Formats: sequence, C-alpha cells, structure tokens
Amino acid sequence: MKHFILVATLFVTGVFAGTPEERQVPIEHVYAPSGFDDNDNVEIIITGNLPNLCHKAPSSKVSVYDKTIEIKVTSLYYGDNNPFCPQMSVPFVEKISLGLLEKGEYEILVNRDGQFEKTERILISDSLSDDVDMYNYAYVEYVEKELGSEVVRLKGFHVSDCFILDRIEYFSNNKDTYSILPILKQVSNFCPRKQTPFSYQFRVPNELPAGKILLHVRTLNGNSVNSIYINANKPMPEPSEQ
Repeated sequence: MKHFILVATLFVTGVFAGTPEERQVPIEHVYAPSGFDDNDNVEIIITGNLPNLCHKAPSSKVSVYDKTIEIKVTSLYYGDNNPFCPQMSVPFVEKISLGLLEKGEYEILVNRDGQFEKTERILISDSLSDDVDMYNYAYVEYVEKELGSEVVRLKGFHVSDCFILDRIEYFSNNKDTYSILPILKQVSNFCPRKQTPFSYQFRVPNELPAGKILLHVRTLNGNSVNSIYINANKPMPEPSEQ
C-alpha cells in the first residue's frame, strides 16, 4: 500500500510539475541611479512581480553594443496548472550589474521586442580619480522603513571602530531615484577588525515626482543596497494592464 501511494504521488507530481520553461519576467519599472563614472561598477535596478511561488528568482543577461545596453531578464516558469505553485504575486527588486562602461549616455533596452519591454537611459561621467570610490562608505545591510514616515534608517555595522559617520550626502536622477552616500571618516590610525552595529537616520527629500522612489544606498567595495520607498506626497500611478 505504501509503495502504491509513493508511485501515485510521484506520478501526480510529474504530471503537474512538468519541465519548467524560461520566460521573460513581467517588469514594472527600470531605475537608473545617477552618479556613476567610468571607474565604477555601474548598476541598474528593476522591479516587477512573479506570478507564483514556484518561479525562481529572475536572472539577467547583459550585452553592450556601443552606447546600447540590451538586458534579457527571465525566470523559470512552471505553468498555471501546477498544484504546488499557488497563484500569487511575488514582488522583486533585482540589482543588475553592467560592469565598467566608458563615459557617455547609454540607452538601456530591457526584454527588447518582448511583451514586457522597458527602456531607460543612463549617463556615465568621467572619473576624477583612479579609485573605485572617492570615499569610504558605511557597510549598510538594509534600509528600515515605516509606512507613512519620511524618515528611514540605514542599518548595518562598521568593520572597525576607527571609522565613524561623517555625513550622509544624496543626489537624484531628477526622476525616480535617490543615490544615498553614507560617508565615513577615520578617527584613528589603529584599525582592528571589530564589528560595531549602527543605525543612521535619513529623511527622504520630497523633490521627485514619482510615487515609487528607489533608495540606492552606496556601501563598501562598490556595492549597494536598494529599497523602494513609497512617496506618500505623490499620487500613485494606476496599474497597467498586462
């Protein structure tokens, strides 16, 4: 009897699960932070929603042709009839590395000629130094937000107690993204490895027209933490039909 149940379970699983297909991901928006130069690892961030819990995290393939960047964003799709894949929307915020780019303006084409095609532009400036970053940034692990509040908290830890926060600078792309720079200063020449937790407040400015704003926080070693902030002072766009 147990053998029969096992065989029946495997048969049902095989019938409904099937072989996953690679399909383009439904993309909601493409964010292009400003402030990158030709010595940076350039990043863009995409948001969207996966249709069920059995989709794997999105994967991306980047191709650069002169001043055009083509990005294919896909995920494994298991089919609507799979009983092990509840139909529910799974939002995602995906960071895509574009690597080093020469200075100039680039056109970004995401899922070109597909149902979910999105376009954006990004400007790369000339670097002022040979260093990847001009400053030491705090190691931010995540952004803590409270619904309806303009104040967010940048949380993480310092790798040594010889660094403290100097200031938090920011700039925008004048559309939908704030680049946030938690800049450190060194207060001692002796820097033993000692993790020290921190929590820094940052008040999100009310300068951009978008209802959903990307907070692009620069961290150590050219990395970033990215979080979507809902701007309560701006009307939200109506959801588009797919």
